[in-house]
Amino acid sequence: MRAPPLALRPTGFGLAFLLVILLTLIGCVNYGLSLGYGLTFLLGGVWVMTATQALRAARGVRVSLAPPVAVTAGGLADFSVSFSGGAEGVLALTLRGDGAQAVGAWPLSGGVSSGTLSVPARHRGPLSVEGALRVSDRLGLWRVALPAPDPQTVLVHPAAEQGAPPAPTRTVAGSGDGAQRTRGDEEFAGLRPYAPGDSPRQVSWRHVARTGTLLTRETDAPQGRARLLDWADTAGDPEARLSRLSAWVTELTAAGLPFALHLPGARLPVDSGEAHALAARRTLALHAPFPQAVTPPRRPGLALTAAPARSLSLAQALALRGTLLALAVTLAPTALRAPVWLTALVAALLAHAAWRTRPTRPGTQPLAPLPTWLLGLLAVAGGAALNAVYGTLLGRDAGTAFLALLVALKTAESRDVRDGRLLILLGLFTTSTHYFFSQGPLTALHTLLCAALLLAAAPGWTAAGLTLTRAALRRAGGLLALAAPLAAALFVLFPRPEAPLWQLPVQGQATTGLSSEIRAGEFSNLAQSDAVAFRADFQGEPPASSARYWRGPVYEAYDGETWRQVRGGGSPASVEPTGPAQAYTLTLEPSGTPWLLALDVPSRVPDGASITGAFQAVTFRPVTTRRRVELESRPARLGRQEDANRLAFNQLLPSGQSPRARALAQTWQGLAPAARVDAALNFLRRGGFTYTLSPPTLPAQDRVDAFLFGTRTGFCEHYASAFAFLMRASGLSARVVGGYQGGESNGDYLIIRQRDAHAWTEVWLPGQGWVRVDPTAAIAPARLSAGVQTALTQPLATAALPPGPLAQLRLRLDTLQNRWNDLVVDYDGERQSDLLTRAGLGGVGQPAYLILLPVVVALTLLPALLVLRRRGRPADPAAGALHDLSARLRLPRAPGETAADYTARVSQARPDLAEPLGRVLLAYHAARYAPGDPAGALRDLKAAVRQVRR
Repeated sequence: MRAPPLALRPTGFGLAFLLVILLTLIGCVNYGLSLGYGLTFLLGGVWVMTATQALRAARGVRVSLAPPVAVTAGGLADFSVSFSGGAEGVLALTLRGDGAQAVGAWPLSGGVSSGTLSVPARHRGPLSVEGALRVSDRLGLWRVALPAPDPQTVLVHPAAEQGAPPAPTRTVAGSGDGAQRTRGDEEFAGLRPYAPGDSPRQVSWRHVARTGTLLTRETDAPQGRARLLDWADTAGDPEARLSRLSAWVTELTAAGLPFALHLPGARLPVDSGEAHALAARRTLALHAPFPQAVTPPRRPGLALTAAPARSLSLAQALALRGTLLALAVTLAPTALRAPVWLTALVAALLAHAAWRTRPTRPGTQPLAPLPTWLLGLLAVAGGAALNAVYGTLLGRDAGTAFLALLVALKTAESRDVRDGRLLILLGLFTTSTHYFFSQGPLTALHTLLCAALLLAAAPGWTAAGLTLTRAALRRAGGLLALAAPLAAALFVLFPRPEAPLWQLPVQGQATTGLSSEIRAGEFSNLAQSDAVAFRADFQGEPPASSARYWRGPVYEAYDGETWRQVRGGGSPASVEPTGPAQAYTLTLEPSGTPWLLALDVPSRVPDGASITGAFQAVTFRPVTTRRRVELESRPARLGRQEDANRLAFNQLLPSGQSPRARALAQTWQGLAPAARVDAALNFLRRGGFTYTLSPPTLPAQDRVDAFLFGTRTGFCEHYASAFAFLMRASGLSARVVGGYQGGESNGDYLIIRQRDAHAWTEVWLPGQGWVRVDPTAAIAPARLSAGVQTALTQPLATAALPPGPLAQLRLRLDTLQNRWNDLVVDYDGERQSDLLTRAGLGGVGQPAYLILLPVVVALTLLPALLVLRRRGRPADPAAGALHDLSARLRLPRAPGETAADYTARVSQARPDLAEPLGRVLLAYHAARYAPGDPAGALRDLKAAVRQVRR
């Protein structure tokens, strides 16, 4: 009595879907894309949820198959399919016979539905059809094989010959009155009771008026006037002769004439009417020998049948249209960062594919897919152009742009189900690449929308009618909501490796703007950007604005135009702390550089980082994604004991450059070292210098002279470079330090933006070591106390201007962004380990963790199972109770089977349940049909169901 267990297996599309999940997971692990874990686990949850949906749909589905009444060779055998149950699934039926195959797919809605599946009937004679039945989820990721329907055999009649000559006039032997008679329309033969289907003209209305009883007149004719269809009157091969006889049968039946049929080995007596014509066609169909069956090449199925190479079927066009909409939303961010020509090409390819989905008018040719040679040419040319723009095809920017081009090219040639599903997978993979550029809340919302649209479009390639509609989008959103608890659990508990799987940097333009060399104009360009460079969160009070020097690259090599970094050698410089340490956390935006931008002077750096001989905090891995690091700094004397070779190197100047500045500095050589610094600062204060973002261009030769004695206008890099030149010319060791200065307070943390980029000078003084000197502060003191924006308009201001309403709104949004970074983006292996330790699990791989992980995963699946169970149960309470009974017995109801028929069938198989099933039937009828409040009857029904033993 128990139904056999169901075998659940992933489809080919389901395996490819899982492969995409694994690829995105590997990318998240290698590049530390924390938000990418969320999308990956969400898609993994969808993969699991659809397996549950497929199983539940398969358990509840009931299918019946009815053969056609009459089939003609060369036509189609239309099998009627009736099915019910199995909500949120797709029923797929495959019928095979006579070397032909037909596949139909219909969405399951839980109610009773029907469809038609047509198998080509190529030859006359018996057509044996065998079927295969399976149920899948609507995405087509999983399939469950159901017991095959019983084999069906239909009789294929010979096709009537087109343009056949008239039937012969030869009649059956016998003539005249008194001879044997047959049905005809000449003479009255008597009355008989009326039967449904009799013509009203044959009804004897006179007898009806007299007796009130319907009677039908019967007529006949002499048998000698009945026509004879004889095998001997035909010629040619057997199939041609049978085809002509079939045409004569059709002719005489349409004329209402009686006929007899004589074949070798078979004779059909004289008669007329549709029943006689059907008997004649059956006789013709069963004439031996039957034609030899030739198995043609296998062709695709019918539900989404592969159309000719130049056109799309209606179902395919609708599915492709929804897929193109989802891909357009997915590829939209690429237009913001890719070259304009690539955006135009992608848009043109998508438009071409969309144009192919439009309905065509009769007599017009549909738009064909682009030829393969043209697609290959566009791919090669596009790749070469991108390589010329980016210098590679493997980096972040070039790789994602090339991927967008490939996806667009695929849409231009898509023509069947396989292509459509490949587009869905490519769209999901492309969605995950957006995290290389941003992991903010807006990106999270956009990728969630992309995933929902792609999942809503995927069912269109599983069954006709499941197009991208609001209902489909709601179902996709519901599926993602069911997968969310599992995704959240895996996001928190899945191990986060600290090291990448392979060393392939994510190439892209740096967003901090600091580079390994500096020349005039570098920092003034950065000062015009409001983009965030990093955020700083202090455990105590942050330092004063004038002390917020965020140390970056140190430039020591000078060629007269450019300052560059050098790798210092020799013995390390001394560090002598002069104050308490201060701990803080930096959230660095992607920069592509190794600098951690610590406060002067860093004293402790995280694992995987170090402090160089120039006191820079650097990491061994460039900051290619948003990274959270914990640092410690403290006031200190730097380099009181410094390597002599380094000091000598920091006094070098290019020969022949800026003689006026060199001569000025040489006049200070008789002063004490500290006095030389004061002299240079006084020269700047009294020299009429101006702080500006748009200084005039300086010449390559004698740049310092042109600045100090000519333009006298510049930004921080001008002043730092000129001051270091003067110090070296006066006999002191000096270098330029790049980084950021200041920061905007936003509650309990600081925002350091691109505009806060700054350059200052370090001068080595005997007995003091490296001393920071900021010559910009001598020109615009507000740069330190009020920020760059205030310093540009009010150089002597002592405080920043209060933020306006727009600035306040931006700060509130940044607070949300920072909170998002803290909870989601910056959740890495270290923070996971801390969380697990605080929870008492001891960390990844510990026994408590290994026990808890499967338990938590199982608990996250319970809400989804409860929701799916409620969806599969009928809304009507009485029908729901009967559904519970069928689930309890594991015996589903057949389509259209009443409650009485169902209980009778079960009672016949299980006589021991006859009595409790009788009580269930009485309670069911009372709950459904008895007048008054059905609440009491429903309680009795539920109690009766519970009393039925399994």
